Amino acid sequence: MKVEAVVVRDRVETVMEAVEEHTGHVGVTVIEAVGHGREKGITHEYRGRVFESRFLPKAHLTFVVRDEIAEEVIAAIVDAARTGHVNGDGICWMSPVYAVTHNRTGQRLEEVETV
Repeated sequence: MKVEAVVVRDRVETVMEAVEEHTGHVGVTVIEAVGHGREKGITHEYRGRVFESRFLPKAHLTFVVRDEIAEEVIAAIVDAARTGHVNGDGICWMSPVYAVTHNRTGQRLEEVETV
């Protein structure tokens, strides 16, 4: 299963640690991203001028995990990504993937022993 999440950049380390602590899964791909949801950006002032930033800095995390732990991974992400603000914490979803193979060993994901 592929679990993906868009989170506030400040929460990336927290989310990765939470997933590892709750599920034991350590593999993740992190891509810097920008976007907005309901918060629709921010307005800030710099040297007396007002600037509007429609897109906010985010991070897109991708975890490829065994089907059995996908729900646990999502729960860990959602809990760790929560900032306490009204908007802007991001989203999380999962989708099926097929034929996941490790490049180094050529083994399928289901063949690899868990540590």
